[in-house]
Amino acid sequence: MKSNAVVGVLVDGRSDLGAALHGDMADETPAVREDRTGQRFVLEEDGGAGELVYEEEDGRLVLLHTEVADALRGQGAGGRLVQAAVTRAAHDGLTVVPWCPYARRWLREHPDVAGTVTVDWRTPRPMR
Repeated sequence: MKSNAVVGVLVDGRSDLGAALHGDMADETPAVREDRTGQRFVLEEDGGAGELVYEEEDGRLVLLHTEVADALRGQGAGGRLVQAAVTRAAHDGLTVVPWCPYARRWLREHPDVAGTVTVDWRTPRPMR
């Protein structure tokens, strides 16, 4: 059975997964929590919430959908969710597959972060 975990984000260009798991984050920024059972990263802040839904399969972390409450829009919450997914992928040796349009755009706009993992830009999202 998979447990829930807190996932750190990139701090000063390095993965801070271990610090986040042990509550050693230096700043007061709320941590992104990973709900592995629900296959999502969650951020709760200022009465609002955001999530990035994913599927993990065959060594790949497929990013499906990012949604952030209106109260958190424009504050970098969506980017923090994507950063947490990248940190998890880097830590576990997974390839990131950004099917979510927001995550795809964010990764293209942040090549410094995207460059820390293998990103599969080519696999198309299946038609439903």
